[in-house]
Amino acid sequence: MNKFIRELRRREVFRTAGLYVGVAWILIEVSSVFFDAFEAPDWALQAVIIVAVIGFPVTLGLAWIYDISESGIHVQADPTDTIVVPFGGRRMDFVVIGVLSVALIFSVYMNIVSGPKVVEEREPISVLIADFVNRTGDPLFDGSLEQALLIGIEGASFVTSYNRALALSTAKTLELGEVLDRELAQLMAVRQDVDLVLDGIVESKGDGYEIGVIAIDAELGEPVADVSGTANSKADVLALIGELTAEIREELGDESIATAGDATSETFTAASLQAAKHYTTAIDHSFAGEHEQAMDNFSLAVEEDPNFGRAYSGWALSAFKLGRQEEAEELWDKALSLMNTMTERERYRTLGLYYAAVTRNYEKAVESFANLVEKYPADAAGHNNLAVASFLSLDFERAKQEGGAILDIYPKSRLYRANYALYAMYSSDFDVAEQEALSLIQDSPEYGSAYLPLAIASIAKGDLDAAQEAYQHMAEAERSEHGASFAALGLGDIDVYAGNFESASASLTAAIQTDLANDNKTAASIKHLAIAQAQLGSGNTRAAAASADTALSLSSSDSRRVPAARIYLEAGRRDAAQAIAEEMQQELPVHTRAYGLMLQGIIHRDDGDHVKSIDTMRQANKLADLWLTRFELGRSYLAAEQYAEALDEFTVAFERRGEATAMFLDDTPTYRFLATLPYWTARAQDGLQMQTAANENYRSFLDRWSGEGPLPTDARERLQ
Repeated sequence: MNKFIRELRRREVFRTAGLYVGVAWILIEVSSVFFDAFEAPDWALQAVIIVAVIGFPVTLGLAWIYDISESGIHVQADPTDTIVVPFGGRRMDFVVIGVLSVALIFSVYMNIVSGPKVVEEREPISVLIADFVNRTGDPLFDGSLEQALLIGIEGASFVTSYNRALALSTAKTLELGEVLDRELAQLMAVRQDVDLVLDGIVESKGDGYEIGVIAIDAELGEPVADVSGTANSKADVLALIGELTAEIREELGDESIATAGDATSETFTAASLQAAKHYTTAIDHSFAGEHEQAMDNFSLAVEEDPNFGRAYSGWALSAFKLGRQEEAEELWDKALSLMNTMTERERYRTLGLYYAAVTRNYEKAVESFANLVEKYPADAAGHNNLAVASFLSLDFERAKQEGGAILDIYPKSRLYRANYALYAMYSSDFDVAEQEALSLIQDSPEYGSAYLPLAIASIAKGDLDAAQEAYQHMAEAERSEHGASFAALGLGDIDVYAGNFESASASLTAAIQTDLANDNKTAASIKHLAIAQAQLGSGNTRAAAASADTALSLSSSDSRRVPAARIYLEAGRRDAAQAIAEEMQQELPVHTRAYGLMLQGIIHRDDGDHVKSIDTMRQANKLADLWLTRFELGRSYLAAEQYAEALDEFTVAFERRGEATAMFLDDTPTYRFLATLPYWTARAQDGLQMQTAANENYRSFLDRWSGEGPLPTDARERLQ
């Protein structure tokens, strides 16, 4: 080995290797800078690196075979025992050291001093698109270009669009105007803290069309971008919209666009203006809740363009909301097969809505919407949908976090502010819920939805009078059948919670008559269940079971079946409860199956089989960690005299009491389900000989509960 190393030195292989590595390293670093500056393809730098790696052993081989001297290049002489001073003498050693030093210094400078190229994170820019001014005389252009402009401008990750239908609806409510022209759009943009208004105009020009789009600073009224172009025919109009939005995005600082052609592929994909027009009309109907009309227009859109994936997804969602499950599933399948026709944003939105609304796979919905907002951080709809999906997957803290992220973009939006207050309510952060609700009410006292979190926060603080006042203000604020009906339910919920059973039954019965007169069977069904709970509290089990029967005849969702089954068990109708439990366990949605198992666990508890009851309850909790399953698991542990476990579950139920305020996640008040929690907590503390704490909870229960019944009677006896 020593001889071999001496021979490598004699043939200058080490020097050659050092010189090669230094030069190659410098070449690669320089190439990375120049290739990036001239936007060379990725494979160019990869090719340089590959050639450098391949050239290294080749160079070493040549150094072994050939020698460079004053007389030129020749084959190496036979080895001798003496190390021959090579060409250039010791100067070559210094050259090699110098080259390696330069390579090292250059590398440190490029990778540490300069650092990696930092991509500047842009502040979100919100836009509201006004109605195009149509000077062609052709009604085809009325309402057909705005959606294309919206989708094109949303190709920029930092741009988010304010809902046009919401802006116009708000303007009509405030009697500010009926048409979303530039003037009204700018007014609404200022009111909603939207940054820019996009205003477009289309005019005839010979056989073609000239289109202009201007971006206006909503606050200052000054243009920040003004672009225009000509389409040779109607077939070229949508492509031109794509090119114009690309130019506007560049003006706004979007560095992701290399050419206008790149943007065109990420814009509206409808095959014709007529398809675009039908689609826009369908979206407006869908926003207004007119899903029959929306489906008709989505159908017309796909007739014009059979590969219009976005139209199929909208059609599927409207069918789903009308309860046409089979038709919705077929349409979703078609939409999913055409996702390659959608923009990247729309693909994430479509998948997220499919998971959330159809399969109820909330984890996948969260994943899709999380990917959406990661790539498009300014997407307010994406943050909103992520908040809703997180909420439905019982992650209320994340829902509140995403709700706050939306307010960073649209701080004046009443809808998003109300939602944020509700997320705070569900996460048991009642102080924030109250603060946000009061702030919104101060700005918009007529906005009825803001009064729910205010009422719930008041109940949580023990101020029932303030809660009743909030519901009364809700009825006055909305000035609608819905507002009055909802407020009546809220007031009845407070009465049941406080044990005022006769008052609750009387007021809710009167409200039901109004609901039925307005054909509001859903609201009537919920009120029948609240009455049934009041009747149970009064000891009238037969009337309670009859009220549950009536409720289920009007509606059979989870929020009706679960309370009805619990009432049937209290009333001694075990078979009816068993049928509901078995039915729910066979259904696909996770929450439904969890509730079905919970009901089965209650049945086992009533049968005295505590082990099976606890096992079944725990299985339900593994499916979905719902508030009611926690509460009922605590009661099962208590029945089995496992007091420590029972107290732990009741403690969790108290800490998560925000979830019980509207237990079925539909913003419908159910605070009455918390009424007996202090009593059951005291029972568990009693079993653990925690007498002082138990007595405090018994007193807390009795101080609020004004009525009679088995539980208050037992609480008084235990206190005595």
